[in-house]
Amino acid sequence: MKHLTLKELPVSERPYEKCEKYGVNSLSDAELLAVIIRSGSKGERSVEVAERILGLSNEFPGLYGLNYLTIEDFMKVSGIGRVKAIQLLCVAELTKRMAKQKYSHRTEFSSPDIISDYYMQDMRHLEYEQVMLLLLDTKCHKIKDFVISKGTVNASLIEPREIFITALKHKAVHIVVLHNHPSGDPTPSKEDILLTARIKEAGSLVGVSLLDHIIIGDNVYVSFQEQGLL
Repeated sequence: MKHLTLKELPVSERPYEKCEKYGVNSLSDAELLAVIIRSGSKGERSVEVAERILGLSNEFPGLYGLNYLTIEDFMKVSGIGRVKAIQLLCVAELTKRMAKQKYSHRTEFSSPDIISDYYMQDMRHLEYEQVMLLLLDTKCHKIKDFVISKGTVNASLIEPREIFITALKHKAVHIVVLHNHPSGDPTPSKEDILLTARIKEAGSLVGVSLLDHIIIGDNVYVSFQEQGLL
C-alpha cells in the first residue's frame, strides 16, 4: 500500500510546518493527531486519516472519544496498524496523567471537588465498577492509592477489613473511598449507603477516619460528605 508522508504534502498542509510557523495552537484536532500517526494511506492524507479516527466513536465523537477506543477500534481505520494504534492509546493515557499532574504532591485532598477532579478521568470511562482507596496523612496529603476491587458492570465486592488492613499498614490517618458507576449516574444505591456506614463504623474502631465516599459518574460525582450521608 502506498503511504503519503507529511513531506509529500504541500507545505501549507503539513502539520509540522504549520506548527513551527504559527504555533501548536494553530493546529486542529485532526492535525495534532496527524503529527502522531505521521502518514496516511493510498490516496488519503494523514489529516484525513486523523479525521476518520476522530469519528470512530458514534457516542463520543472527537478527541473525547479516544478514551473509549481500543487497539482493535483504531485498526479499523485504513492506514492504522498495531503500532500506531498503541501510540494513540498512549496519547490518550498521557492526557489523563497530565491532567492529574496539575496537583502537587502537597495538595490537600480534603475537599470532594479536588478529589473527584483528580480521579475523574481515570474512572469515568471504565466499563466495570472499580473501587479506589485513597490513603491520607494528618494534613490530608496523599500517601498512596490502591485499586481494591474490580467488579462487574453493576457490582463490586469490597470488605471493610481489607480497607483497614491496607490503611494501617501504610499508617494512614484518614481514608477516602471512591468508586465509579459505569452507567454514568453517580446516585448512591442502597448497597452503597450500607457499605459506607460499615466502613465508617469500622474506621472509628481502629482510629482511621473515613473522610468521604465519592461516586464517580460521567463527568459528575456524588460526595457522601456533601450529601450529609456520613
